[in-house]
Amino acid sequence: MEKITSRKNEHIRHIRLLCSDSQYRRENGLFICDGMKLLKEALNFGAEIQSVLWNNQAQEIEGLDGIKQFVAPTELFDYASPMKNSPGPVFSVKIPCEESSVKLRNAIVLENLQDPGNVGTVIRTANAFNIDAVILTGSCADIYNPKTVRATMGAVFRQKIIVKNLNELKLFLKENDLPLFGAALSERAVDMRSVALKKAAVAVGSEGRGLSREILDICEREIIIPMNPDSESLNAAVAASVLMWEMSR
Repeated sequence: MEKITSRKNEHIRHIRLLCSDSQYRRENGLFICDGMKLLKEALNFGAEIQSVLWNNQAQEIEGLDGIKQFVAPTELFDYASPMKNSPGPVFSVKIPCEESSVKLRNAIVLENLQDPGNVGTVIRTANAFNIDAVILTGSCADIYNPKTVRATMGAVFRQKIIVKNLNELKLFLKENDLPLFGAALSERAVDMRSVALKKAAVAVGSEGRGLSREILDICEREIIIPMNPDSESLNAAVAASVLMWEMSR
C-alpha cells in the first residue's frame, strides 16, 4: 500500500480532477465516491472499484484484494476528498456502460434538473419505489458529480439511469410502449390520481421553469399533484417522489 505525503502526488491530482471536472470523469470513465457506507454498497452490488484512498489508516475490508490502495495523512486526505471533514475512504469507481437495449415498465424523466442533491434524491427514491429507470434529458446535473452520488445513498450502484436528448427520448419511449405524462402547473393538467401511471413515464422539470414546451408537446397529457391551493409548488425532488409513489401504488 502506497503512502502519499505530497499534494503534488499524481493520484491526489487525479482524485481532485475526478471530483471537479465532469469532462475528465468521462474521459477516464471513472467517478469518485466518499465514505464507508458507499464503499460497502459498491462492493455489495458489484461496482468496479479502481482505487481506494484511506484517511490516515487503512482498514481491512473484504473484497478489495487486487485493488490499488493508498493512505494519506488527514490534512492531505481532506485536500483530496470532495466532502468536508470526511472520515473516508475516497474511492474511484468505473462508470458503467449504458445498456443499448432495455425494456421498461415505467420511468421517471427529469428535464433540466440542475441541483445535484435533487437528482441524487430522485435516483434514491426511484430505487426505493421500484421504478425501472431514471431518464435524464436536457441540462441536468451530472449523475457522477460527487454531490449527486452521495445524495443517492448507494442507489447509483443499483438503479438504471439513462441519458437521452429529446429526439432519443421520444423514440426510446415509443420502443418501450410507454406513454409520457408531464407534471405541470397548467389549466390543462388533470389530477394525477385520475390517470393510469403504473405503466408509463412521467416527466418532471426544474423548479424555476418547469417542463419545456418541447417536452410537453410529446406528452400525452399534463398532470398535477393535488395540494393546498395556497402552496405554489413543490420541490422538484419531492414532486418526483410523490409521482413515483403514485406510479408504484
